[in-house]
Amino acid sequence: MSTSTKKGSRPGKVTHLLLRQMKEQGERIAMLTAYDASFARLCDQAGTDVLLVGDSLGMVIQGGDNTLGVTMEDMVYHCRAVARGVEAATGRAMIVGDLPFMSYQTGPDEALRNAGRLIKEGHAEAVKLEGGAEYADLVRRMTRIGIPVMGHIGLTPQSIHSLGGYR
Repeated sequence: MSTSTKKGSRPGKVTHLLLRQMKEQGERIAMLTAYDASFARLCDQAGTDVLLVGDSLGMVIQGGDNTLGVTMEDMVYHCRAVARGVEAATGRAMIVGDLPFMSYQTGPDEALRNAGRLIKEGHAEAVKLEGGAEYADLVRRMTRIGIPVMGHIGLTPQSIHSLGGYR
């Protein structure tokens, strides 16, 4: 397995520590969404730093009207496929798995169990969840047990019904 040599791209595996260093040094971080092994392989070969396996697969892959029907099983399956694609390429890109609707909102124990599934079964290297300060305690618990977390603020598709649409 080779490391990426694309101009502007660092060699070696992307980790949360490397991302922090890149941010502190003002370097650009390339992040794309992937749902399958083929696209993940291409993105990794192109030097993409982070691949998000998003619950947007409910709309993009499954043809749904929103992301709310995506299950943990869907996310584990697609994370594992993306992980295989990255591994078949350079193995460099970091894989972030999205925690789907109602996989973390019902309580910390279920949230930890589901985040653990994305890491253990899906081979994700971090998880993403929507929300802000209301999930700070949950994020602390996850990171304390070794699960890196990426937050998602701004457009929050899992809140489509409470917001009256995409806002």
